[in-house]
Amino acid sequence: MEITRLSSKGQIIIPKTIRAAHHWDAGMEFIVEERDGNLILRPLKPFPVTRLEKGLGCTGYQGSPKSLEEMDKGIAESLRQCWSKNKKR
Repeated sequence: MEITRLSSKGQIIIPKTIRAAHHWDAGMEFIVEERDGNLILRPLKPFPVTRLEKGLGCTGYQGSPKSLEEMDKGIAESLRQCWSKNKKR
């Protein structure tokens, strides 16, 4: 068991051994809960857990697969359109 102290700014230093054991680095965000008179810290996950099927649905393309040549043509056309719009400004 380790002891820490609350600063005048309301900060508590988490001992290095605990930070290292949990791979907690500076700048990490935590959810702070009070439960039954205790404080609970849980690392905030950067993204919510998502099923693969749901994540793939955001791609939006439902057509047949494109060849590399077709993709290259599409990218080149989009770049041409973007460049022509920027030249008009």
